[in-house]
Amino acid sequence: MSKPHYDREHHAKMASGIGDPQCFKGKAGKAKFKEGDRVRIIDLPDLFYTRTMTYTRGAVGTVVRLVYESPAAEDEAFGNEDSPEWFYSVVFKQKDLWPEYSDLYANDSLETEFPERYLESA
Repeated sequence: MSKPHYDREHHAKMASGIGDPQCFKGKAGKAKFKEGDRVRIIDLPDLFYTRTMTYTRGAVGTVVRLVYESPAAEDEAFGNEDSPEWFYSVVFKQKDLWPEYSDLYANDSLETEFPERYLESA
């Protein structure tokens, strides 16, 4: 029985001369959200890996920019690069993420990226 062959350089070859995530530019379709939109982070189940932090799930924030198009990390980790989606930079008030956060720092915020599948209109 022969060993399966894994092309561990597939992604590097695909992005060669273009860059990552630029090699997915134009492949995600129309963005669902725009700058200034209020969004809620959906609490989707995750298996093994995700870049969507648990402490943001259910929280409401504001889209500050569309960042790039790419497969979600949980897809890319398993070689599924066929469905790129938009990534958005979303900003939250720290107090909205952690209610016990000190009122002395009411203007503190946190900004992070999410793939579109984790966002819904708030």
